[in-house]
Amino acid sequence: MRRLLRYTVVLSALVALGGCGFHLRSAPSLPENVKSVLINSARAHAPLARALHNRLTVYGLNGVYQQDTASSTDGVSLYLLPEKLERRLLSVYASGQVAEYELIYTVRYRVQFPDEEAIMATFDVMRDYQDDPDQVLAKSRELELVLDEMRAEAADIIIRRLSSQASAAKLID
Repeated sequence: MRRLLRYTVVLSALVALGGCGFHLRSAPSLPENVKSVLINSARAHAPLARALHNRLTVYGLNGVYQQDTASSTDGVSLYLLPEKLERRLLSVYASGQVAEYELIYTVRYRVQFPDEEAIMATFDVMRDYQDDPDQVLAKSRELELVLDEMRAEAADIIIRRLSSQASAAKLID
């Protein structure tokens, strides 16, 4: 009886998950003919380029960081344009000091697949950031951590977009 109840619960959960459209997402992948991702950036040692290189290795993809803008025919060439960080005021204290910001991290890049036209892309990563004027040192460290997290998320977005753009390019061929 207990076994039948367990099977019923598991089967019900599977039917509910399947019915709502849930499905596991595969890891980002690039076509077999792409051997590496060449990462170029407008700024030397750009933090986003380092974060992207680190995230590529997490996904098991080969990322090569280059300083020059030379392209290669056996890999995807990714050129990171200078990123932009903006602060938008969300709220203030009664004393008039800023209480909360919205951080907007804008990323622009150009990607070129082998034997394809270059594609320009841009997107924003946003976070709310609460500022406390009484704890300046702690808040500056917290801001650095938030920016690192935003760069890691931006790198993940770029990798997912590379995967989908590579799939779209493969379907066109």
